Amino acid sequence: MDVDVLLANARPAVLDEAFAALESSHIAHYQAAGEPLTRQRLGDLHDLVVAAIRDRDLSQVIAYSETVATERFNAGFDISEVQTAFNSLEEAMWRRLVHDEPHAQLAEAIGLLSTVLGAGKDSLARTYVSLAGKRHVPTLDLTALFHGTNS
Repeated sequence: MDVDVLLANARPAVLDEAFAALESSHIAHYQAAGEPLTRQRLGDLHDLVVAAIRDRDLSQVIAYSETVATERFNAGFDISEVQTAFNSLEEAMWRRLVHDEPHAQLAEAIGLLSTVLGAGKDSLARTYVSLAGKRHVPTLDLTALFHGTNS
């Protein structure tokens, strides 16, 4: 079975597992968003990953990751919170592949999934770091500790 078809068919189980893992992380922002919105967000990412594997095109996953990074950064999420959401979905998708994919095709399947999610997580991190670099972070401003500064 094609990897994209396998993951599309496993969507409900993958999302249940990913949501349960994310929920057990007790991340305040996702708990505040609530189950329906969090499941929708996980589902959106799942669908983009499946489409990227099917089409062999990373552009939509990268664009989505950049958008998510910007939105979550502006909403005050820590990057680790967003990475936890991505990782929860990735782990659930990996488990499904390892369980259902024939062993002879497993290396290619994992390679495809890793490539897509790796590109998404890389884009997420680069965008987040870029945004953080543009913002003054008062906790890192050490000038107040030294006499003779203008702060």
